[in-house]
Amino acid sequence: MPHTAALALMPLAEKYAPEGTQPLALVYQWLHALANNTQPYAWAEGVDCQVLINTLAGSDLLFDLNSLCERIKNGFPINPPSQGCFRFIDLFAGIGGMRIGFQNAGGVCVFSSEFEKNAQETYFKNHGDFPFGDITQIPEKHIPDHDVLIAGFPCQPFSHAGLKRGIDDIRGTLFYDIARILQAKRPRFALLENVKGLISHDKGYTLQVILRTLTAIGYRCNIPMEVIERGTPKAIQDFAKKMVLKSCDFGVPQNRQRIYIVLWLEGLIESFSYPSPTGATTRVGNILERNPDPKYTLSDRLWEGHQRRKLQNTINGKGFGFGLVTPSSEYTNTISARYYKDGSEILIDLCDGKNPRKLTEREAARLQGFPDEFVLSKSTVQAYKQFGNSISVPVIHAIAEKIARFF
Repeated sequence: MPHTAALALMPLAEKYAPEGTQPLALVYQWLHALANNTQPYAWAEGVDCQVLINTLAGSDLLFDLNSLCERIKNGFPINPPSQGCFRFIDLFAGIGGMRIGFQNAGGVCVFSSEFEKNAQETYFKNHGDFPFGDITQIPEKHIPDHDVLIAGFPCQPFSHAGLKRGIDDIRGTLFYDIARILQAKRPRFALLENVKGLISHDKGYTLQVILRTLTAIGYRCNIPMEVIERGTPKAIQDFAKKMVLKSCDFGVPQNRQRIYIVLWLEGLIESFSYPSPTGATTRVGNILERNPDPKYTLSDRLWEGHQRRKLQNTINGKGFGFGLVTPSSEYTNTISARYYKDGSEILIDLCDGKNPRKLTEREAARLQGFPDEFVLSKSTVQAYKQFGNSISVPVIHAIAEKIARFF
């Protein structure tokens, strides 16, 4: 039924699809809007739920709105809550890890955007929602109203040519698109995730520009206004370090550290209470498959190469090399998007006299806290890339639950 309904809505979607976005994205956003009774994309142009219903009813299809909505809400591997308590949009969405965390806290996703085509496909397979493409081409007025904006945005440098503390200072960067949407839509909260290195990027200047831009458009965070406006980059960095959370503190056996900037509209609250570590014991063995394919075991040649490079790096004082863990280890190193190349950052020593092995694709998913029902990319390379680029779902869920208390 959803695929049949998609065909009926396609002509209308082609009319409103922005450059860089497939019409299919509009179609499935509209179907989710019908199922969840939320705003359709392009609502500012008069595309409301009644228009969509009339379009479907006017086609030659046998159309049953109730059964269609049921299929949209419960017909995919990762389903939204039956009764959502707040709405959110998912920007720079990747494969939807942040979406899972917020849905598990009672949120309903009303819009998503992701540029990379392989990630779009994986997102669609799991959520039944095809992300919009190039965010720079999407008019903010067409984006549905929402309560929370979430984004794992790229870290880009900003110009040093005069900081006016306004949104125009950041034009030409992808962060600008986050800021313009926040300024136009005014969601009550936002969560911006990035690598820990954002704190020190460009000697702290990048973070300073981001925070000054956000405060200029009416948002606040746990860093005091006077520090953001008049403090040094070093002073801002000291506060920002308190926004860094570790995945291994939330039940995920991975030493992954990320900065999570929680924002709220000025006057809404005084400060945000970040989630505390769960205290749960983590073990690498908890995410391992019982009988992995022998193809994941390193060849003698590759294993010898890893050992040789680590020895040479040690001699040169670099300290870089493979990361060897056992099933009883508390956590692994951080998995990265390059894991598919040789798996050197995380190797499993099964203590059976054999060469160590790489993680399987499913183990990579578990290492980020993704549920086993999550459908993996058919491409091994893409699967490793996607989980290396993603987030740890339990960390996002813990933050989302804290935000959900305000709705």
